[in-house]
Amino acid sequence: MAVSSHATLIGSASFDGRYDPNSGVAPCLRTHSYARFAQPKSVKGTLASHALSSSRIFKFPPNFLRQLSNKARRNCSNIGVAQVVAASWSNNSPPSPSAAAATSVDAAAAASVSAASDAVALEGCVGNESLKVEEDLGDSRTSVFDSDGSVAIHAGERFGRGRVDDAITTPVVNTSAYFFKKTADLIDFKEKRAVSFEYGRYGNPTTIVAEEKISALEGAESTLIVASGMCASTMMFLALVPAGGHIVTTTDCYRKTRIFIETILPKMGITATTIDPADMNSLEVALKENKVSIFFTESPTNPFLRCVDIKLVSELCHQHGALVCIDGTFATPLNQKALSLGADLVIHSATKYLGGHNDVLAGCVSGSLKLVSEIRNLHHVIGGTLNPNAAYLLIRGMKTLHLRVQQQNSSALRMAKLLEAHPKIKCVYYPGLPSHPEHNLAKRQMSGFGGVVSFEVDGDLTTTIKFIDSLKIPYIAPSFGGCESIIDQPAIMSYWDLNQTERLKYGIKDNLVRFSIGIEEFEDLKADILQGLEAI
Repeated sequence: MAVSSHATLIGSASFDGRYDPNSGVAPCLRTHSYARFAQPKSVKGTLASHALSSSRIFKFPPNFLRQLSNKARRNCSNIGVAQVVAASWSNNSPPSPSAAAATSVDAAAAASVSAASDAVALEGCVGNESLKVEEDLGDSRTSVFDSDGSVAIHAGERFGRGRVDDAITTPVVNTSAYFFKKTADLIDFKEKRAVSFEYGRYGNPTTIVAEEKISALEGAESTLIVASGMCASTMMFLALVPAGGHIVTTTDCYRKTRIFIETILPKMGITATTIDPADMNSLEVALKENKVSIFFTESPTNPFLRCVDIKLVSELCHQHGALVCIDGTFATPLNQKALSLGADLVIHSATKYLGGHNDVLAGCVSGSLKLVSEIRNLHHVIGGTLNPNAAYLLIRGMKTLHLRVQQQNSSALRMAKLLEAHPKIKCVYYPGLPSHPEHNLAKRQMSGFGGVVSFEVDGDLTTTIKFIDSLKIPYIAPSFGGCESIIDQPAIMSYWDLNQTERLKYGIKDNLVRFSIGIEEFEDLKADILQGLEAI
């Protein structure tokens, strides 16, 4: 490929991906006025001797990725692509000083372009490591790991993501749209002969890594990540329940989910039957008397941590052609595998344990490719797209998921036992306690009981407020599952717009407390809770 004699390599250069279509090789070299490294004016004399051996990092625009294979392009970002070129250069012997001194700047530039072309021809190889997408690896992508902890760290990244920048962490791809070199490429994409991205609402390389990581943890064929847990739940209902359809849900659940079921779905003629989480007889009646589309519940539920027999529910629902969707936010994929127990879909508010640092809003739904694709198609219309920066935070958070959940499981169980034995506590709700109505079920279908403990203080609204205000460690805030402990009084935090009688319809007493235990040392939390109880 001929290189323009006007191309001068100074400071930091970059490749322009809009290459000559007649040449079929790598893009042209262009100059930038913003140099990453300061260069002397005599760069022409020094460049030639170092062009092929320098470790200088070049900056490349996103369109250079279009020169990579489709598979590599799908799984990489626009950061540090120059190392593909560097890998190719490093395999060549450096030119002798005399030969290098005799080489012109234009020749050096041509060699750079040639090296870039060679890197493209290698189908995105860095050194000896081939860039492949995960689906090419089949089941082997996570078979090297025996634990969810390792899967949470490496799934979607260690084997599969195009690692053209050699970065351990997944780069953030901040773009709202993706371009095509020519219309023929666009048509190939539309007719599914080529894989690419098109628009930010339809997909993003950073978000895909997070989706694949969650799929690996849940044992799901596919995962869709959206802007919040409520976004995931509402789109699931809208996508899978037909107008005039019927759903079954449980008495104890997140209030905003209940509001959607009771006020929004009826506008589409969708009705609901509400049952106790353990009432399988009522479930069977509802299945026989209605054409049920979906059974939906949390397990454990919010805020009383009731557990549903996922295996039995799935068997009953499938006999009547109904789907089962479990919100496993309180459980996490580490403590409970709803899909392996028979559920069709599992939803998480990834804001909670998956993100784990109280710094990101996200939601996800996982299951078969067929069902998730139906929800994804609606998502493409409605929106609710997760920002790629939030996807990065989610990926980062999941790398410590197993460590955080282990600590929270342990501390929560110890705290539940401590509270149950305290004379100023009337009742404790935690599936790890033998007193919990579904304790045996929880032991059967969960490997850990989670980091949230709900309990009732022996007192009224004012007494409970005094207890909470006396605590020094937990924040008074909504949400749960983060590193920091959080405590709240549901009667105030979530149900204050209802009067006391209306709150009691949902079992929400004025003295109810929901305690989300973080990863602080248990002894510190214990001392704080005890001094708070002493204050009342």
